[in-house]
Amino acid sequence: MQGVDNLSQIKMQIKENLSQVKYKLLIISGKGGVGKTTVAVNLGYSLAVKKYKVGILDVDIHGPNVPKMLGIENQRLTASESGRIEPVQVLPNLKVVSLALASEDPEKPVIWRGPLKTAVIRQFLAESNWQDLDFLIVDSPPGTGDEPLSVCQLICELDGAIVVATPQEVALLDVKKSILFAKELGVPIIGIVENMSFFICPHCQKKIDLLTTQKIEEIIQKTGIQILGRLPFDIDVLRSQDRGRPFVYFNKDSEAAKIMDRITDKIVDFLVKK
Repeated sequence: MQGVDNLSQIKMQIKENLSQVKYKLLIISGKGGVGKTTVAVNLGYSLAVKKYKVGILDVDIHGPNVPKMLGIENQRLTASESGRIEPVQVLPNLKVVSLALASEDPEKPVIWRGPLKTAVIRQFLAESNWQDLDFLIVDSPPGTGDEPLSVCQLICELDGAIVVATPQEVALLDVKKSILFAKELGVPIIGIVENMSFFICPHCQKKIDLLTTQKIEEIIQKTGIQILGRLPFDIDVLRSQDRGRPFVYFNKDSEAAKIMDRITDKIVDFLVKK
């Protein structure tokens, strides 16, 4: 009974702490290596460039890559006089909280069981000083385990989930699991982003599909969930990401940046019309 009371109190603290956040989004994938963090980081940057106030919460405990992709891996979280967690400022209207920003040794693995991971996520949600935001983007690890489950259970009013996938059949099988996961927990699914969908030949500029599977189309037809956009495989974009320079801004003339910009607009439209 006491545990239930404590959980209710924690959820109330989280609700109060996030009361000034207009939209709360969860980025999920059924499989690792599909570019979920790439989408989360570039979505955050794209929204910030459009003058929205944005926060990114990285709840990938074992592989937190958000700071690396934003070029802030050498910065650290601080605490205010009241003991609240102060996010790291990336842009005047973009801030980040990640376990990677609290570790003195980024190469040291985090060897934790579920309860410890859940406790950290609770603390990030309840004690981070987000202030007023238009968007809070939560980047979760792949799968349907402790981290995304904790986020869905602790944030009472998630506004939507974005599913990230790649075109190969083995990844698309896990898309269905992500969709069912969100539906089971009552989280609206905004749409699917298909990453590494095609390649543009640098010589003839011809668009080449890397895989020919039509499974994603079958999923769309069966579920009615929209494809928000298909991002290309682009070596220059990958190199930019590794240097902590999100392609949506630092490679803004690339095809990937133009598509990501349209994806961002679709997400905003979905939320405004909801």
